[in-house]
Amino acid sequence: MYTLYDYLDSGNGYKIRLMLSQLQVGYRYVERDIMRGETRTNEFLARNPNGRIPVLEIEPGVHLAESNAILWYLAEGSPLAPASRWARAQTLQWMFFEQYSHEPFVATARFIIRHLSADHPRHAEVPRRQEQGRAALAIMDRHLDQHPYFVDDRYGIADIALYAYTHVAEEGGYDLSPYAHVQAWIRRVASLPNYVGLQQRPA
Repeated sequence: MYTLYDYLDSGNGYKIRLMLSQLQVGYRYVERDIMRGETRTNEFLARNPNGRIPVLEIEPGVHLAESNAILWYLAEGSPLAPASRWARAQTLQWMFFEQYSHEPFVATARFIIRHLSADHPRHAEVPRRQEQGRAALAIMDRHLDQHPYFVDDRYGIADIALYAYTHVAEEGGYDLSPYAHVQAWIRRVASLPNYVGLQQRPA
């Protein structure tokens, strides 16, 4: 059985929890509080030297880090995997977009607002990050104007990667009302079988 090392409020960890639920794959859940330094211990660093969650233990002593790499690993052989060479390339394109043009702005603004004190100097970053986050949301909205999902017009791992932080973007100070197609996509994802919420603690 897989073991997932995670932090409940993490969108990156949520990607994995959502996918495992939708694939109906059982796993053991181990929470590590990033705010208390629990991913910086020698024990955790032996699993992931980068000191970040999520980390998936595939079998004893075999660990995989980086949320999008874990998604790709779990998708192999499942209906969530892209079906063709072109679809695989498009999926990677959107997953790279998520990591470089979306997560650093949407997720980071949310982290600062939710987890750092009001007088923390990092709050000065929020306006610039929100501006770039809105640019990413606009790109997504234009794509979703023509497609129900991001690749091959069917739900897949690109959607999971982008959904995790987009559906809670308002917690980072974003107004999603200008992005009607993003909002419709969020509703579609939330209506899928075996959906779980970000704050839904695994059994």
